[in-house]
Amino acid sequence: MSVGAIALVAALAGLYVHRVLSQPAVPALESGTAYPAARALPEFNLLDTNGAPVTPAGMRGHPTLVFFGFTHCPDVCPTTLALLASVQKQVGIPGLKVALITVDPERDTPEQLGKYIASFGGDFIGLTGSPPEIVKAAQGFGVAFERVELAGGNYTMDHSATIVALDSQARIVAVFTPPFSAAPLARDVARLGPVLNKAS
Repeated sequence: MSVGAIALVAALAGLYVHRVLSQPAVPALESGTAYPAARALPEFNLLDTNGAPVTPAGMRGHPTLVFFGFTHCPDVCPTTLALLASVQKQVGIPGLKVALITVDPERDTPEQLGKYIASFGGDFIGLTGSPPEIVKAAQGFGVAFERVELAGGNYTMDHSATIVALDSQARIVAVFTPPFSAAPLARDVARLGPVLNKAS
C-alpha cells in the first residue's frame, strides 16, 4: 500500500473515530429503547381538543410522551395515562407533555377527548382526526390497531400499548414497551431529559 493510501485510510479512520466520539451517548433504558439518532415523523393532519389542526410541525417546542388509545378503553388506556401523568410530575422536565392520539375517531370527538384527558390532571394533549389521518399517524409512530366487533352491535379497539418519546423538535427519540412500572419509566424519562429538550 502506498504512503498516500495509508495516509488516506488513517485520515478516514480518524474522521470516523471523531464522529463516533462526538455523538451523544445513547441512554440505556430499563423500559424501552433509545434511538441512536432522532427519527423524523412523516406528515399527518390531526385535530386537538379545540378542533384546531395539528401536524408534526405543530408538536414542536416541547418534548412529548405519545400514547395511542381511546376513551372507551376499559383498562390499559386509563392505567397507562394515569402512569404517564405521574411520571410527568415526577421527572420535572420543562415543558414535557403527554399526548393521547385516539384510535377510535368515530366516538372520540375533540370534545370527548378534552373531557377524558382532563380527568388525569397532567399537561395533556388530545388528538383525533379522520380515519385515514389516524392510520397515517399510527403508521408514522409504528403503532398498530384494529376495530373488533362485539355482540349487540358494539365494538372495541385492539391497539399497541407502546409509549413513544418525542424530542422538542417532534422527532422520535425512544420507544417504551409494556409492561410498565412507574419507577423504571420515570428513571428512563429522566435519563432522556438532555435528549428530549435538544434545540436542533
